[in-house]
Amino acid sequence: MDGGASYNPRTVEEVFRDFKGRRAAMIKALTTDVEEFYQQCDPEKENLCLYGFPSEQWEVNLPAEEVPPELPEPALGINFARDGMQEKDWISLVAVHSDAWLLSVAFYFGARFGFDKADRKRLFNMINDLPTIFEVVTGAAKKQTKEKSSISNHSSNKSKSNSKRGSESQTKQSKAMLSKDEDDDGMEEEDDEEHGETLCGACGENYAADEFWICCDICEKWFHGKCVKITPARAEHIKQYKCPSCSNKRARP
Repeated sequence: MDGGASYNPRTVEEVFRDFKGRRAAMIKALTTDVEEFYQQCDPEKENLCLYGFPSEQWEVNLPAEEVPPELPEPALGINFARDGMQEKDWISLVAVHSDAWLLSVAFYFGARFGFDKADRKRLFNMINDLPTIFEVVTGAAKKQTKEKSSISNHSSNKSKSNSKRGSESQTKQSKAMLSKDEDDDGMEEEDDEEHGETLCGACGENYAADEFWICCDICEKWFHGKCVKITPARAEHIKQYKCPSCSNKRARP
């Protein structure tokens, strides 16, 4: 068990690389190698821990004997609960503890090598951009992506109706249809009807939560910003947006 004793990342990038290696190892143990992992966690054995190493290798072993240990230790005794729970629930529990351990190791390095506030924030943001082990193991990461897309689609449809009777400021807000749009509690019943209704007037593709869209104030069709060459920054300065089709109609004699 190397435990990282011979490898001490000293920069934010190195710590994040260390984090990703350990994370990949533990995801492997709980997904592709789950049968082998399950067998190694024999409840008849002593307290066992799941270790992930920067080399993307995992290991089930006894905790470090030295006190205090070189690095923070993973959850102790994961094997004892194996036969007392459904396998899916037990794997999910190990995943949660593994996420906590990864964060503790990453910020242990940060504290040891004097990361300042900006470094810690940057490290956390880099880590937070990745799905947690729990989200990967349970499939929650994929579900969240679908839900965000659905919620953003509802918000965009509401924005379209509001823009017809709202003020100029409300119209501007409806143009910037980003993934930060609020979640509307009363929209669940309309999910099947509205999901997928918003199509780009240029390419015909569905709305995606991670893309910028803009609405034509003349024909009220929505467009990908990239399809009509409009950026979010440029949209902020447009009082009344006309799509290419409507602009061409007005230009004809």
